[in-house]
Amino acid sequence: MAGCSDNQETLTWTEVISDIRNRYPDVKQIQTAELQSWLTNPDKEPVILIDARHSEEFSVSHISGAKNIPHNSKKYLIHLTDIEPDNPIVVYCSVGYRSSILAGRLQDMGFTKVYNLEGSIFKWANEGRPLVQEQATVHKVHPYNDSWGSLLEKKYR
Repeated sequence: MAGCSDNQETLTWTEVISDIRNRYPDVKQIQTAELQSWLTNPDKEPVILIDARHSEEFSVSHISGAKNIPHNSKKYLIHLTDIEPDNPIVVYCSVGYRSSILAGRLQDMGFTKVYNLEGSIFKWANEGRPLVQEQATVHKVHPYNDSWGSLLEKKYR
């Protein structure tokens, strides 16, 4: 797989997840159910949620409470100045490539509890988990492109 290129064969979740794990073996993965439990449990330590997609994608929908810090932003450090190195951070994108890149960068910067949301927002949406646009609940996700969007159920595109 070539990350997020436009020339993809038919994609499967098994192949994508396996490829991400192989490309980014040092990035810890967190499952969608585990993240939802974490976000809804007031007794758990608060998690910093980072959406690594482009702002156009983020504006369509995102997980409530997420900060939009595109994975290729040169200015992402300014968003992280008030975060302690041991604060838990979960990063997501469309399927997990861009978020894994950013998660690896955060680990290199000394953050010790960084996770990639396995399957990212596409898997989150496919499982019917909550999405927002500003403060409103929505049921659509930016599909990135036709190839990667094939991993997103049609009702969410």
